[in-house]
Amino acid sequence: MKVIPFQIPKTGKDAIRVQVEQINHLYNHLHQHPEIQVTLVVASEGTLVAGDYIGRFQKDDIYVIGSNQPHVFRNDPIYFKGRKKASTITLFFDETTLGTSFWNSPELVNFLPFFSMSQGGFQVTGNKATIVRELLLEIANSDGIDKILVFIKLIQALAGKKDLKPLSAITSQRAINAVDGSRLNLVLEFSFKESHRAIPLEEVASKANMTMTAFCKYFKTRTGKTYSAFLNGIRVNNACKALLESDEPIANIGYQTGFNNLSNFNRIFKSITGTTPKAYRSIN
Repeated sequence: MKVIPFQIPKTGKDAIRVQVEQINHLYNHLHQHPEIQVTLVVASEGTLVAGDYIGRFQKDDIYVIGSNQPHVFRNDPIYFKGRKKASTITLFFDETTLGTSFWNSPELVNFLPFFSMSQGGFQVTGNKATIVRELLLEIANSDGIDKILVFIKLIQALAGKKDLKPLSAITSQRAINAVDGSRLNLVLEFSFKESHRAIPLEEVASKANMTMTAFCKYFKTRTGKTYSAFLNGIRVNNACKALLESDEPIANIGYQTGFNNLSNFNRIFKSITGTTPKAYRSIN
């Protein structure tokens, strides 16, 4: 199977595709597909990369992934060791799922902006998350006309900007071919595994079989981030997990997650999360 683009499996009978998974770990390669994706994390933790967004995901989170938005739900290492199971409910659809002009009817036209608004992706929060979670659980157990009715209710619940936290600033998605996809996945896999140490640009560029200058331009063009910003995003996400799951001194966590001194750790952590590591630990 090509890494990018990714083809959503079809059942052959359902226009609305629902995927219920309980597996060792989620699909761990950067990929994209034309369908909009709504995912409920039933039981799983890790790092979500979506466009230029990098952040942690955990149980009960709900995400909207835009059409052709490059993304990967990368589970924490414990899932790859078989010690935990990942469980999700995911809905795949597009604007034409119920017909090319379905949403243009007067009764439904107010929901139409959702489809263009979803391009950068969202995390669903607040009261909306409670409603959407129940609808996703319901649609996973529905068939026929009942599934269609629940789907319309779901789009109604997602319409409007309230309780939708934008993920990526990139809202115009470029198609990434299989060669680029394979190259980016090599870089991502290497970065997730080696983020705890200093990674010279020359070293990561060699993984992509490119010069340092060419790699920097290539990576920024395709992800919207410099490689340094991307790597720091991974490190901060790992630090967030460690801050909440251990009593390890903050300075030690900084060193263990790849920061060379406490001052640098505090500065970068705050620039990404909006708070210091100490405050993050205390409020969570």
